[in-house]
Amino acid sequence: MQRRVVIVVFEGFQLLDMAGPADVFALADLMAGADGYQVEVTAVRAGSVTAHNGIATVVSTPLHRVDGPIDTLMVAGGLTTMEFLPDRELVGGIERLACLSRRITSVCSGALFLAEAGLLDGRRATTHWLIADTLRGRYPRVDVDADPIYVKDGNVWTSAGVTAGVDLALALVAEDHGHRLARDVACGLVVYLHRPGGQSQFSMPMSAFPPRSEPLRELQAFIDANPADDLSVPALARHAGMSERHFSRVFTEQAGMPPGRYVERSRADAARRLLEVTDHPLERVAREAGLGTPETLYRVFHRHWRISPGAYRRRFQAKES
Repeated sequence: MQRRVVIVVFEGFQLLDMAGPADVFALADLMAGADGYQVEVTAVRAGSVTAHNGIATVVSTPLHRVDGPIDTLMVAGGLTTMEFLPDRELVGGIERLACLSRRITSVCSGALFLAEAGLLDGRRATTHWLIADTLRGRYPRVDVDADPIYVKDGNVWTSAGVTAGVDLALALVAEDHGHRLARDVACGLVVYLHRPGGQSQFSMPMSAFPPRSEPLRELQAFIDANPADDLSVPALARHAGMSERHFSRVFTEQAGMPPGRYVERSRADAARRLLEVTDHPLERVAREAGLGTPETLYRVFHRHWRISPGAYRRRFQAKES
């Protein structure tokens, strides 16, 4: 039988909070066949519900008419979340549907609705890092962890902001059908290969500034996407069409760090991701991350995180389990 997924939205919701997971479930349904997913969208009232970006979604069944059983309840977030928290029809409807659901989830600030309904009391939860203090301050019975991209506590899952909803949905597919299907869905959607929930919302390359120059922004993206390539200053300068001296000066000025340091940080972050999502031996991790040897991997990893790659993998896997 298809697994029924009900996504709750409201006026001004974040479209990607709904559309990202919905596309994950739709592709998983196509790949899994009869054991896939059926997605429904609901709101307090039937009809057109407009996202913050102005795109309207048509709701066929209002919240009070949705009945069980439900496999997965998902509550979207959005910039208007605080405006709708006092809406008893919305919050009460979420609470009622939670009782009919095998699994309860939220994306981004949707965690505030779960907390308002009392569904996060005594649980560990996450949300977009920008509103973590709001969640923590309003709901002291919730154990708020602002770092992970998603958190599972029993049958309740919460995720960080916006695109983290895709990671959450892929994790739900992996729980239901295994990691192979989740990987196939991720590849089909051309998204990152199922980031584990314990991964931080803050990746290392994000700590650098995005350059003002579009060619340098494209070069920065190239570095992050191709850690095993020749990323020496002469090679990058040629790629940018600049002299080495001019390239180093402009990159440092616009990115906030020299190109060599950015490359090392990007490669270290690539190695961290490989340790999180693969069981590759350290030799392969070092090679694919552009660090060459396990010895270099160890030095770079210890310099940035004060921990060995092997210890990080063990600690991360323990956190995930």
